[in-house]
Amino acid sequence: MTTILIVLLIINAIALITVVLLQSGRSAGLSGAISGGAEQLMGKQKARGIEAFLSKATVILAVLFFVLTILLAYFI
Repeated sequence: MTTILIVLLIINAIALITVVLLQSGRSAGLSGAISGGAEQLMGKQKARGIEAFLSKATVILAVLFFVLTILLAYFI
């Protein structure tokens, strides 16, 4: 049981790191320039949709991370 939880926790951590790194920062340096080009190419609604999806995915993955960590601590 603990092995399965550890594997799930590692996969979840990698996914959480990836989703957080894909989000643009508040200063929007280089990523702001890239998303600005994407807004011109695809329209502003497309860029907002991607940001909203990444934000929701971050919340879901973070909650799952906490649940898996608590379960792992309980079973060890």
